[in-house]
Amino acid sequence: MRIPRIYTEQPLEPGGQIELDADAANHVGRVLRMTPEQALILFNGDGHDYNANLTEVAKKRVTVQVNESQTVKNESPLTVHLAQGISRGDKMDFTIQKSVELGVTEITPIFTERCGVKLKGERLKKKHHQWQRIAIAAAEQCGRATITKVHPPVDLNEFLLQQTDELKLNLHPRASTTIKTLVEPKNGIRFIIGPEGGLDDNEIEQAANAGYQDIQLGPRVLRTETASLTLLSALQLQFGDLA
Repeated sequence: MRIPRIYTEQPLEPGGQIELDADAANHVGRVLRMTPEQALILFNGDGHDYNANLTEVAKKRVTVQVNESQTVKNESPLTVHLAQGISRGDKMDFTIQKSVELGVTEITPIFTERCGVKLKGERLKKKHHQWQRIAIAAAEQCGRATITKVHPPVDLNEFLLQQTDELKLNLHPRASTTIKTLVEPKNGIRFIIGPEGGLDDNEIEQAANAGYQDIQLGPRVLRTETASLTLLSALQLQFGDLA
């Protein structure tokens, strides 16, 4: 039986005992229905896994004995920042989950002209929190010991103004450049994927003016969630750790 792997925001130290925070305690006690003495693995995003054992499982209290730690070496040498046009329904959730599994480093949800999702105020905060929790859950599942940062959503214009030394790419079906023609990036990559319907012509021009290079994946038009994951996979194959 696979040992459960649980994220906690708390500092972890071998030989110490901690009381799990509310989210982790709920997952251990109510979802997994674990009992004292059972083994689990804790991680908090510091690049290590911590072997542990439950010492108490009560209704409102779960305590854990932290044992030895081990460095997790499964991060890609390629850092990737995905700017994803916010999509409808569960497509955005799916994109975030699978991008984390494929090794994405950062994600910024972006509002564009053709974005059909209207979020602001408290709804926007809740959605952002949900997306970050999806990234954490994906890290739990795939064995990553670092957490992909999901940034608060911003307008495309605001994202384009961000200063960076990363190689900047914009997926465009009529581009002449392909991944195979790219020079290996020294400072990572950030790339833009539009929502359903893609970026409009004005946004494509704005991205080009901001130093984003148009790139294409092939002769077929891909859905937004397919485009993100295909480009990320291709970049990891070309410059990262996919074999």
